[in-house]
Amino acid sequence: MPERRVIILGSTGSIGTQTLDVIARLNQSSPRFRVVGLASGSNAPLLLEQAARFDVPTIALASGGSSPPPGALTGPDAALRLVQRVDCDLVVASMVGAAGLPATLAAIELGRDVALANKETLVAAGGLVIPAAIRSGSRLLPIDSEHAGVWQCLASAWGLSAPPFTAPAGVSRVTLTASGGPFRAWDKASIHAATPEMALRHPTWSMGRKVTIDCASLMNKALELIEAHWLFGVNADRLHAVIHPQSLVHAMVEYADGSTLVQLSPADMRCPIQLAITWPDRAAGPVRPLDPAALSGLQFEAIDTDRFPAISLAHRVIRAGGTSGAVLNAANEEAVQQFLEVPGMPFGRITQVVQEALDTVPQGPLHSLDDFSRADAAARALVRARLGTRARPTATAL
Repeated sequence: MPERRVIILGSTGSIGTQTLDVIARLNQSSPRFRVVGLASGSNAPLLLEQAARFDVPTIALASGGSSPPPGALTGPDAALRLVQRVDCDLVVASMVGAAGLPATLAAIELGRDVALANKETLVAAGGLVIPAAIRSGSRLLPIDSEHAGVWQCLASAWGLSAPPFTAPAGVSRVTLTASGGPFRAWDKASIHAATPEMALRHPTWSMGRKVTIDCASLMNKALELIEAHWLFGVNADRLHAVIHPQSLVHAMVEYADGSTLVQLSPADMRCPIQLAITWPDRAAGPVRPLDPAALSGLQFEAIDTDRFPAISLAHRVIRAGGTSGAVLNAANEEAVQQFLEVPGMPFGRITQVVQEALDTVPQGPLHSLDDFSRADAAARALVRARLGTRARPTATAL
């Protein structure tokens, strides 16, 4: 494959650091990727270390403090300016939260392929992002293991290219799997009263704090269902999720004839990362393949939406459309930040206040980033009022 120029948004976070690891390994035999830009939220030391290791000419730092790195793009819009100024073939979008939307949308409008790990982009503004990708020809290469699994199942059966696309009518159901998180077997009262320390003990994956909390509430799966709706053109009635604690099966696609295709791979994010950045090729990677003997004990369980109501909220948002996704995403970001930073808030309050935002904040059509911004701000304000907290900057953790 010809050499690809890559920008990584969120290079110092979990997905960003693993992407650089994959690139380093793929480049050992012959150069395949040239990293031309890196963006981080505030981790200047690691950003500089990465830039030196990969000889990156341009870096961006959202919060540079009093002594930002010389020559770095700085400020809240630094990632956006990086995408606009630096030519590339692929943008890896791994910024956490709605803060990643402007830069990701700019990359899509420029017609660049986007390896998408920032699910909030589609949850909050899928109605803007997908039409922009169709107009520009940008391909959205999913890094989430579940969406990578759906993509592979659909592509193998129908010869489809990269998203966005609409799943054929012959697809009866798309199912995403969830590990169940640390509270899979807990009763509702115990889940509600859980502390941050409890919620951060994920049994399978190693991720950033915000994503780990979302996994504990299954809000992460709710966000992924909304993302799947936009990536694959599947409505709420054909989108489902199931508990699978081993995290080896990532997605299942059921067809009208009764057959189901299942995608399996190790619980290692480097698998979907490598698929996204090397597509349409396949290459030997750092992950050891599954041992078939390890598949004998696979478990699947229905999700109890009384204990994990986030799944029902996802279907509500898919059906409502418009700015409802922006409201859900903003409310969840604010509530998770409060839960992590201020002692005493019970874990179950996160999903409760997200539902209150959906019930209370006015929602309408999504025609522009201004529509998104208004819904986002209103939802955050409501959550702060309900939880008794002050305004904070929008999350920019990378």
